[in-house]
Amino acid sequence: MVVRTRFTSIAIPLLFHLFSGAVGGFFVWHAFHGGRGVAADLQTRREIASVEARLKQVRAEKALWDKRTALLRGPVVDRDLLDEEARNQLNRVGKDDLVIILPQEQN
Repeated sequence: MVVRTRFTSIAIPLLFHLFSGAVGGFFVWHAFHGGRGVAADLQTRREIASVEARLKQVRAEKALWDKRTALLRGPVVDRDLLDEEARNQLNRVGKDDLVIILPQEQN
């Protein structure tokens, strides 16, 4: 009788602490590795940084094209830009242009 009482007085708190430790460990593990945990947060921050860098590049490219198209609009057209675009579209060169043909690289 005394042995049984001593066993239960040790076993019940031990099982309680083991169970609560397992539940706590479960939540701590999911706090780091879960879908909304620390690892997922770091991955999301990396993706956001790469997307913001790409957005910065795209905005710079857009500003360049806005500047170039603004030169083709309005009451005064930039003659140099118009000439350059016409030559590119028609695949022609001017009479004063110097053409240098470079050898193609062989792979």
